[in-house]
Amino acid sequence: MTQVLDGPHTTAPVSQLTRYEFPLNERIRTLLRLEDLFSKFNFFVSQDHRLDHHTALLTLFEIIEVGSRADLKSDLLQELDRQRTTLSQFRNHPNVDRDALEETLGGIDWAVGELNQFNGRLGYHLRDNEFLMIIRSRCSIPGGVCEFDLPGYHRWQSRPASARRTDIQAWFDPMRPLAKAVELVLKILRDSGEMTLAVAEQGSFTQQMSGKTYQLLTIDLPSELEVVPEFSANKYMLWVRFNVPNANGVSKNNPYLDPVEFRIRLCSL
Repeated sequence: MTQVLDGPHTTAPVSQLTRYEFPLNERIRTLLRLEDLFSKFNFFVSQDHRLDHHTALLTLFEIIEVGSRADLKSDLLQELDRQRTTLSQFRNHPNVDRDALEETLGGIDWAVGELNQFNGRLGYHLRDNEFLMIIRSRCSIPGGVCEFDLPGYHRWQSRPASARRTDIQAWFDPMRPLAKAVELVLKILRDSGEMTLAVAEQGSFTQQMSGKTYQLLTIDLPSELEVVPEFSANKYMLWVRFNVPNANGVSKNNPYLDPVEFRIRLCSL
């Protein structure tokens, strides 16, 4: 049995929630991975220790790997243009936050303009940077970036933190329009869904999809609840099951059988 308690202002009686996001197609999966990598990159590059900056470079290489899909730029431009057209229609709507709307439209205009000037695939501008390419190739070898393997890299790591940060930011700068575009598309996607409170009886929840296509599922769970959600979905039905992690962190085949109260949101562009 499944219960859904409707209402945008319904809140779960807990002090802290853990959010799980599940992409429902490959395109959104790629955008979420890039968002996660951009966030990690910004964190590590803002630190001062040389190991933090090493991790920032590793993350930069991961961004290049994930974002190297040939159609990523065109997909983002197409989606941003579609959202700009849709959002522009709300400029004269009396119940719209004009400042927030104009800020979003301004961000879209900037990202579209910058992306149109972006040539080639993500990270293509670094292909001729021998220093970075050598580091990247050595990173695939366990322990392959020791000082005796890459003395030039060791010398670079001994520079002041501000100098290292300037270098890393310069290598990343051409990717900023893409980062902004990913941020905008995911923000619009998340804002499209309404959070509702649901109850999964015996740790299982189902909801009819009525043939509508969604791109993102969000689940908020009480942080103190020792369960992990897993889902499956098609255009007709959504299933969410809650499992208990075992000693190895694997949750499958170990179902949670008590009722679970959680927040759920389905989002669609």
